[in-house]
Amino acid sequence: MNLSLYGHEGHWIAVDCGMMIRQDLPGSPLQVPDLATLETLDNAPAALIITHGHEDHIGAAAWLWPRWGCPIHATPLAAGLLRAKFAERGLRQDAIRVIEPGEALEDGPFTLRYLPLTHSIPESCALLIAAGSHRVLHTGDWKLDPEPLIGPPVDAETYRALAPVDLVVGDSTNAPLPGHSRSEGEVARALETAIGDCRGRVVVSCFASNLARVLAVGRAAARCGRRVSLMGRSMERMVGVARGLGYLDDLPPLVPSGDLGYLPPEEVLVIATGSQGEPRAALSRLAQGRHPHLELAPGDSVIFSSRAIPGNERLIERLKRGLERLGVTLLDDEQAPAIHASGHPAQDELARLYDWVQPTHLLPVHGESRHQRAHQALAERQGIQAPLIPRNGDLIRLDAEGLHREAHHPQTPRIIDQDAVARLPGLGGQRDRHGHLHLALTVTATEGGWARIGRLLLDASEASPLDETAFSDWLDDCLDEIHADSLADLNLALRPRLLAWLGDHLHRLPEIHLQILAAEAEASTG
Repeated sequence: MNLSLYGHEGHWIAVDCGMMIRQDLPGSPLQVPDLATLETLDNAPAALIITHGHEDHIGAAAWLWPRWGCPIHATPLAAGLLRAKFAERGLRQDAIRVIEPGEALEDGPFTLRYLPLTHSIPESCALLIAAGSHRVLHTGDWKLDPEPLIGPPVDAETYRALAPVDLVVGDSTNAPLPGHSRSEGEVARALETAIGDCRGRVVVSCFASNLARVLAVGRAAARCGRRVSLMGRSMERMVGVARGLGYLDDLPPLVPSGDLGYLPPEEVLVIATGSQGEPRAALSRLAQGRHPHLELAPGDSVIFSSRAIPGNERLIERLKRGLERLGVTLLDDEQAPAIHASGHPAQDELARLYDWVQPTHLLPVHGESRHQRAHQALAERQGIQAPLIPRNGDLIRLDAEGLHREAHHPQTPRIIDQDAVARLPGLGGQRDRHGHLHLALTVTATEGGWARIGRLLLDASEASPLDETAFSDWLDDCLDEIHADSLADLNLALRPRLLAWLGDHLHRLPEIHLQILAAEAEASTG
């Protein structure tokens, strides 16, 4: 789950803090790293360094960071996603600090530089970590994409200038695969062809974080005469954060999902979450006929612009059977390989990067044992020392003699309910909930957003220093900015903003009970 620690002279930093969804357990809970070993060894990190914004690199931060309370350094997109997560859980956000790709920072004896690499999410960076006399390149997730759609290709000279480095801690995910990973530019052209061949409604399912794919689908839809709508909370959040940073300025205008029923089928294209068969995701609701705004029918098409994550095969097959029962045409990467591209390097890319940086040692991480062994063999063919296949819980030393496994600490899975709010009393800034705050407001839809009608009703179970005038002014501005199709969508959009505002203005955060009622503007008499 991508939580790595680096220590030098008793000072520790953490790199990434990810989680995984346990689709094999009832309720699909989250699994996050267990911190018992770090607490036993007293290895609490003084900083958390984020390489990119994927869930398996940031997803556990809202649960584990309260135990540390340390600064979090992340590029703008990852920082925006983290802030949204922290706001939802009532965590203060001032620890999240933005660093631009290419910049450097210092923490204790460590100097770190963020080095841009292409991946399936913008702003993915490798880290050059220097401490004492050693220099380590921690690659994170990456590939060498000559046509990434968002952001520039990798600058070879940036990496040649690093040579030689003492150690690469490197991505092994596609190490068994020969050749070069497919470019997002090639995927964009294949998707446009596939969408152009469809006649009814089209649903394209991909990972929400793959913004280049979202942009490619949106552009293809526009060229094929289709209007674009988003489905899925994570998709809407990711696109919202990315648009705020200027990444999707040329994405076609979006149609609210509630308006899809007014469009002819041949003009509809939906970008939806749920390619891995997640029961809660938009695509599963469509397959079961339970989506409130769209019903699929014979003649419609669903395109899977993704690949099955190992362990999700059963859920994906169940999803596809449900879609087939509706008479929907399916297209995936088995039938049309070019509609998906991995975000990880194949053998030619690994070899090229190592030609650039000239590492003395390699520690193959990510993937499974067979991926790591393939990576180890590739390194050794290039004259790079790769004596270890690391396991979760290994304590490894790098010194003048090379790499050594000093100890192994078995790791116990830590399972968390997806709907749980992180509550760790007294640990590094986590706010306990104190009392209850009941908030009721009546709203009406406007041309650009929503407007409050009549009085704001507030009822707190404990005395609160809340400035109701300032709160009402903020709430009116917030409602005016939110574009939501229904009261349910408005509630979802408003709640994290509400938690964030109250977290910044109250010393003790209450349990929030939000009720939103609809009214016609004409009904208000002031």
